[in-house]
Amino acid sequence: MKHLIKQIGVTALLISTIACKEQKKENEENVLPDPTVVENSVAIPDTWITNRVKKAKERLTASSAGTVIWKSMEAHGGLATWFENGPLGMRFNYQPLEKDKTQRDSYEIVDPWNNRVVHTSTTDKEATFGYTGEIAWIKADSTAFAYDTKFWALTPLYLMGHPFVEDGEGVNLELLPDATYKDKNTKVVKVTYDAGTGDAPDDYYILHFDAETYLLMATRYIVSYPEYFKDGGHNPEKFMEVGELVDVDGVLLPSLLKTHWTVDNMPGEYITKIEISDMEFVTELPKDFFEMPEGAKKL
Repeated sequence: MKHLIKQIGVTALLISTIACKEQKKENEENVLPDPTVVENSVAIPDTWITNRVKKAKERLTASSAGTVIWKSMEAHGGLATWFENGPLGMRFNYQPLEKDKTQRDSYEIVDPWNNRVVHTSTTDKEATFGYTGEIAWIKADSTAFAYDTKFWALTPLYLMGHPFVEDGEGVNLELLPDATYKDKNTKVVKVTYDAGTGDAPDDYYILHFDAETYLLMATRYIVSYPEYFKDGGHNPEKFMEVGELVDVDGVLLPSLLKTHWTVDNMPGEYITKIEISDMEFVTELPKDFFEMPEGAKKL
């Protein structure tokens, strides 16, 4: 009888142990991944986007100038769509018409959520440069990029990414009087930056929006990059016409920008043609894509 009781006890223990293991396995299979953890990807969790867009809307619609920006974001596809689509890939071909100026032509993938970017030469796929969000870097020989890549890393985004790039901290908005451009009434908003915002906080942009559609029609801006203007100051104001807008996964983005010197708040001499092509939102990227690659030089 003792042996029988002992055998029954052992059997019960085995059954209990197996049952526990099966229950543990079942529980492990039913565990859902943490939605804030992003594996092998640069995708942003939906909850983060929802929260950021909500805060941006509250901040922008609290002022008349910000309301214009928000309406333009909506007209161009919406800030949520801009972020949900992920990093933007594009060929940005900056072509000065003046003979002594340098062409800047690269294919880039830019992350507007974190202000990170990787540029690749259109003639040498091994020549790259970028910005990690903290560090500017280059991996190329001295002849691959005949311009200041640190300055240029995020410049294309701030030339073609309006109005979406106005959602961040340190951005100041001022509503200027309406103006007429191409026989249309435009809402005009001046954008300035707090000290310490970016590498050139003295930059400004003056954005002209169609008063009926709120689509961006033109941008006036200056360049005050300290490496170019060591004693302060900036270049003369430029007037950039926004060409055809194309639908890229629900977001309207310019395929052409034409830059002029500004004369009496209007376009003067035509000085630069910018063609933007091969635009697509890139959804499959490794998590370390925007990190400085091995063998790159820190700038």
